[in-house]
Amino acid sequence: MNILTEQELHNLAMNHVGKELESQGFEFIAVNSQLKRHPQFVCVDKSTNTLHFVLVTVFNYPNNPEDYDAIWMETFKEHAVKLKAKVLYAGVGIANALDYEKPVTRNEDYIISYKGIKEIS
Repeated sequence: MNILTEQELHNLAMNHVGKELESQGFEFIAVNSQLKRHPQFVCVDKSTNTLHFVLVTVFNYPNNPEDYDAIWMETFKEHAVKLKAKVLYAGVGIANALDYEKPVTRNEDYIISYKGIKEIS
């Protein structure tokens, strides 16, 4: 059984969020796919010319992808404000499609729990 690593799960989440950002017309300035390094995406909303820092976090079942560390987020938000940037958060849940209790593997389907990108204000 080839269980996906934490980095591979993170990359799946980043690909999912990156496609959404592209479809919304964001232009990528920088992409950082390393675990625990934020932001994952630095991009500009071309319609408003606004800088955005996008934080992507992946969660395994049963953890809720909507939950994030509010204290850490406030610290990050202060950094963004200094740079006149907005902070966006994308929590992505990934689970084995056949059995949520089993790890996600290379040879089995997985499902994504994702409610979109949220602005943290």
